[in-house]
Amino acid sequence: MALQNPKNKQRILALIIVIAILGFAIWVSLPLHHKYDGMGEHHGMGGQHGMHHGADGEGHDMTNMPGLKGIDATEEESRELEVMFNNFESITRTVTKLPNGISTITASDDPEVMDVLVSHIVGMLNRVDEGRDPQIFIQSPTLDIIFERAGSLTTEIDVTEQGVVVIQTSDDPEVVEALQTHADEVTAMADQGMHAVHQMMRAR
Repeated sequence: MALQNPKNKQRILALIIVIAILGFAIWVSLPLHHKYDGMGEHHGMGGQHGMHHGADGEGHDMTNMPGLKGIDATEEESRELEVMFNNFESITRTVTKLPNGISTITASDDPEVMDVLVSHIVGMLNRVDEGRDPQIFIQSPTLDIIFERAGSLTTEIDVTEQGVVVIQTSDDPEVVEALQTHADEVTAMADQGMHAVHQMMRAR
């Protein structure tokens, strides 16, 4: 059996020590906060927390909400949607399905949210009348037919102590179905926020 050269053993041992020291130095230099990246939060100014994930961990960016922008949507319209999604728990809705349409009452006990609701609802109804689809990125396909056949719609709107009252009717059965489906979708969003959007997008 051949004897090992003592000098070789010393060189190997020295090499192992150098590698161990380098490895430790690299590990120490890593930012400690990286281990928390999987928590789904980031810290904003003033110590506020912005959630990158929805309540169900579905990965929706709840800070920037890029899905609330649209091809023909204004910054103000996207901001209104953001306010409503961030405060969905303060919003209540009552929907009555009529033989030829819907009757809805939408309200909030938060004055700022209520103002946004009025502005959003009036603005969207005006868009339907003018045939100007905002094409919001998370928008439901049920709105397509409503914008395409806006001429078949009759709309009444009133702001009361109960909330924003909207009555929409049509002689077109497909438009009536779309109105009622969309009313249910809006109610789901008022009840569950962005989680409802995720559920609807999965079902498409």
